[in-house]
Amino acid sequence: LGQLTGGLAHDFNNLLHGMGSSLEILQRKLQAGSLGKPEDGERYIAMAQRAVRRAASLTQRLLAFSRRQALDPTPTDVNLLIGSLVDLVRSTVGPGIDVQTPADAALWPTCVDASQLENALLNLCINARDAMQPAGGQITIAAVNQTLDAAEAAQRTLAPGDYIRVSVADTGTGMTPEVIARIFDPFFTTKPLGEGTGLGLSMVYGFVRQSGGQVEVVSAPGQGTTMRLYLQRHFGDAGTKDEARTAVPFLPARQCVVLLVEDDPTIRTLLAEELADAGYRVLVAINGSEGLARLQADQPIDALITDVGLPGGIDGKQLADAGRGLRPGLKVLFITGYAGKAAVGDVLPGPGMALVTKPFEFADLAEKLQKLLE
Repeated sequence: LGQLTGGLAHDFNNLLHGMGSSLEILQRKLQAGSLGKPEDGERYIAMAQRAVRRAASLTQRLLAFSRRQALDPTPTDVNLLIGSLVDLVRSTVGPGIDVQTPADAALWPTCVDASQLENALLNLCINARDAMQPAGGQITIAAVNQTLDAAEAAQRTLAPGDYIRVSVADTGTGMTPEVIARIFDPFFTTKPLGEGTGLGLSMVYGFVRQSGGQVEVVSAPGQGTTMRLYLQRHFGDAGTKDEARTAVPFLPARQCVVLLVEDDPTIRTLLAEELADAGYRVLVAINGSEGLARLQADQPIDALITDVGLPGGIDGKQLADAGRGLRPGLKVLFITGYAGKAAVGDVLPGPGMALVTKPFEFADLAEKLQKLLE
């Protein structure tokens, strides 16, 4: 716990310093009238935004480690996923590493958050590359079917049944039992100072466990390392991998009425202004009870945008359920910075519902809202 909080304090203090200093200098120059060209101000804004993105990435890793991130599992063909990832892996690990991806034509589908699985595999490949420096070597990414009986499942703290075992194997230096016992600890790293956060494997472990699977490590000094991810079999067809997302132009809102329910006053004010600027009529509420009263009133409401974790006894999920009971067909967009047991991360939004995770850019929220209303 001390290692976790100490690492967090160090990383977030650096990020907060970057944000605060950029905004402080910008404010001082604006007050003194010495900002100069507009691009000078944009430089300080860009530095603050970079710190925000880094902080968001760190928070997402922590949520993954704690198994409280908002996942979007879909039926997935892991062979296709690995095939689409291999070029990125090869360019990331460099020419001195041979990357092999043998495929099992009879591989079962699994139901998993595909983007998180891609991130996990890329993370494991980067670790494998580092374990083979400077001599180089080989990385093998493979997936096979595996049925675990009661004894095998108990050994891995899983339920007996069918799994897809996705493995990343390297020919690197390997690990001692002492290192293996600690590799999933947050902020534990064997890399030199400044060359790793120590959160990568914690994130992989948290994501796989939250997905109902397990991570297994096979390694010994001088014999390389194999990381095995056990993912539950999906009984049904696997979807094909989505093509790269293209930007959706923002269309006029046709004066759609949006109810915004958010307890944080800063976020509520900023979102209300952005939505109004985008052409929506905006109603606001500060908690679930006030939001429910708005939904019960005789006024048109096309969409509900609600935080998941609301105070006052009615959370965002309960508010959405009540709203759709009162107004069938009501579109719902959840916003959340934390997806625990009570949040929609464990109960996927259904038709006419979507989720966006804080911190987000308004363009992402606007795109999801537009798609819901269309």
